[in-house]
Amino acid sequence: MPAGVERRVEELLADMSLREKLAQLVGVWLNVNREEGVVAPLQDSMQGEDVRFEAFARDGVGQITRHYGTSPVDPKQARSALAGRQRWLRDNTRLGIPALAHEECLTGLAAWQATTYPVPPAWGASFDPVLVEEMGRRIGASMRSLGVHQGLAPVLDVIRDQRWGRVEECISEDPYEVATLAAAYVRGLQSTGVIATLKHFVGYSNSRAGRNLAPVHAGAREVADTLLFPFEVAVRDAGAGSVMNSYAEIDGVPIAADDHYLTRILRDAWGFEGTVVADYFAVAFLHTLHAVAEDAEDAAVQALSAGIDVELPTGVAYLTLEGRVDEGLIDEALIDRALRRVLRQKAALGLLDDDYDPEPDGQEADLDDPASRDLARRLAEESVVLLTNDGVLPLTGRRIAVLGPNADEVAALFGCYSFVNHVLPHFPGVETGLAAPTLLEALREELPGAEIRTGRGTGVDDGDRSGIPAAARLAAESDVAILVLGDRSGLFGRGTSGEGCDVETLDLPGAQQELADAVLATGTPTVVVLMTGRAYAVPGLVGNAAAVVQAYFPGEEGGGAIARVLSGAVNPSGRLPMSMPRATAGQPYSYLHPRLGGAGSVSNLDPAPVLAFGHGLSYTRFAYADFTVEEEVVAGEPIRCAVVVRNVGERAGAEVVQVYASDRIASVTRPVAQLVGYARVELAPGESARVAFDVPARLLSFTGRDGRRVVEPGEVGVSVRRSVADVVEERAVSLIGPVYAFTGDERRLTAVSVERDT
Repeated sequence: MPAGVERRVEELLADMSLREKLAQLVGVWLNVNREEGVVAPLQDSMQGEDVRFEAFARDGVGQITRHYGTSPVDPKQARSALAGRQRWLRDNTRLGIPALAHEECLTGLAAWQATTYPVPPAWGASFDPVLVEEMGRRIGASMRSLGVHQGLAPVLDVIRDQRWGRVEECISEDPYEVATLAAAYVRGLQSTGVIATLKHFVGYSNSRAGRNLAPVHAGAREVADTLLFPFEVAVRDAGAGSVMNSYAEIDGVPIAADDHYLTRILRDAWGFEGTVVADYFAVAFLHTLHAVAEDAEDAAVQALSAGIDVELPTGVAYLTLEGRVDEGLIDEALIDRALRRVLRQKAALGLLDDDYDPEPDGQEADLDDPASRDLARRLAEESVVLLTNDGVLPLTGRRIAVLGPNADEVAALFGCYSFVNHVLPHFPGVETGLAAPTLLEALREELPGAEIRTGRGTGVDDGDRSGIPAAARLAAESDVAILVLGDRSGLFGRGTSGEGCDVETLDLPGAQQELADAVLATGTPTVVVLMTGRAYAVPGLVGNAAAVVQAYFPGEEGGGAIARVLSGAVNPSGRLPMSMPRATAGQPYSYLHPRLGGAGSVSNLDPAPVLAFGHGLSYTRFAYADFTVEEEVVAGEPIRCAVVVRNVGERAGAEVVQVYASDRIASVTRPVAQLVGYARVELAPGESARVAFDVPARLLSFTGRDGRRVVEPGEVGVSVRRSVADVVEERAVSLIGPVYAFTGDERRLTAVSVERDT
């Protein structure tokens, strides 16, 4: 931090009263006390009465919460209103410090009329960090144009249990893929001057029974080697500016009060210098949900001491600390510690400059401009996964029945953190503000010569079976049936997927399986399209349908993307970022299980999924050759390998080359396979490329018995695969020399180079 900024921060701090200091450590959320508008856990009971901005912020305020993302407001008018509030803070508070404005931005800026991109599992399915970084950059640019400074994204929780409703917010079940794609998003967003906020630090996705906001019991090794790794990469490699705590309690200690994670690991070990912001109402939850604090004041003391700098979404607990300081129950130095971090961040954003202008720079932005829509289209197309295909795809039939609850449903394109599904359900009659063709509409445009008839059959989860016979008749009278099944995303039980929408079974919701059985029984070749936020256990569909296509809520351009994959205009290239389970009883499941976690004679149950992590088909074929790996490497040095991949089919396509490592014998049990590198390679028919990987020791390290992060000498299998279950070739590498103690200073991830034939 420049000396001038430090001097300004210290001058401000020395001049501030305790009340003014505390005001900088809280947010304010306006006009959100309507019970029907709940968009945060227990918001209706925590928020209290409507607050008046001028009264709340008379001593200043740290953050303005979701100015655009709470109700459908015209962006131009809302931008002017936000600038007015910033001017009021500058002109009517003693110190004149503007607020930092934050918004949700997981699938694009969560504001009315803003481009809505595919959900994070779709990023994972694309295996394309370049495109994800570009998306982050475009989202950041739209936020800056509106005067927004901080985005509450990305989510770095590693998928552990498909029953958890928030799977749709997560990138992958593999921590390396989560790390690389999340870091790409962070770099893109922050390149525009918007602060990225890593969610949810840490352990949230590992909840018992897949329940939202439930206890987590995870060993220190699992936390360190799997759950923390993506956060470390996003902090140390990508330079994320903010971190949001998890609601979880790990082994009985809520993260919001745990200085082991928030201070000793995040700051002392990783060198994080940004701000830690509370997940909404997490500080008060130390009292109301976790019962480790006697009251709001005690909760504030514990959270601030652990390392939470800013209480969001609004001041519930931190503003009570004034009395605690006066009573000598908390050291004011802890408040100053958090305040310095907040003021430094505001200084970096220009909010403390004497010439700060609350009007955002540049012209008013088109929040859904053609370039953003084109990017949403490309990401959606790359994320569609062709799971099975007996040759029915690309479509050739003239008479097509398009059936199912999600065939003609706009909301089925979006996740729970889209504005469409997060906010608009509370404002009936308000248009989406986006051009988002449904799959049915897109198919009619894509296949103008086809005779398309449609029937809903049943709802997503209403159990209505009355339309199933008619849907089956339409299928029987058609050359091919397209059956569009899946989820409805929502919040706190208002959907089948999303925050607070956990499930007891991974069977398809409602009567959808009965609809599928009836359509399949007609004998008409049936293409099943799954538009979901999680992976469902549908082995019958995978085994019996003519083709199965997986699309994780693909955003505003998703209907067209799926239609073009079905027609053949787009060659599918997505790969599963999460295993497709055989049964609910197999949860929680991760492909990263040790040998004991696989099938064996000691149990009659086989936990293997129906389709494995990394699986995905194409309309062309790829062949591999000349796989080379160094035979001997000093422990702690990188492993280098390369392979030639060729498109041996008749059309252009993209292959996702995947490299895995398998530690044969170690001092602690290790995964039978672990992704350590990947490359998305576009190839024309007949074209080949040599793809080389430089895998750093960081990805081979693990927490040993003594708690140190090490790379041990011994034999490691290095393989190239089409999926974790489809091994092309594996070679043994001998790691020689002494045990390498990993210091954490290395910040490299796998380097990839692609040399095309000429």
